[in-house]
Amino acid sequence: MTFDHIALNVQDIARSVEWYVAATGARVLYQDETWAMLEAGGGKIALTLPQQHPPHVAFDIGPTPSEEFLKKARVHRDGSISRYVVDPDGNAIEWIHYPQKGSTT
Repeated sequence: MTFDHIALNVQDIARSVEWYVAATGARVLYQDETWAMLEAGGGKIALTLPQQHPPHVAFDIGPTPSEEFLKKARVHRDGSISRYVVDPDGNAIEWIHYPQKGSTT
């Protein structure tokens, strides 16, 4: 398992992308009107709208997800498969899998 990204809720995706690019030199990996993925400082930051995703920390579970994971997960529009869990303090954690990275799913 490896760290994948942190997601921050923002009110305006385009405005926040502009700010992160200017303030941190971030590179835009993906952007639309509902979310963006940036690469900055050696990591990734997802900018999300509050009504679509909770703020969270995401971990890539690797190339071979369990059947239990797949039963409880959902497919995103970018092809990734994930599910959210909550830690003991109520923080959202996303377990994410990228089939396009050469897995068996």
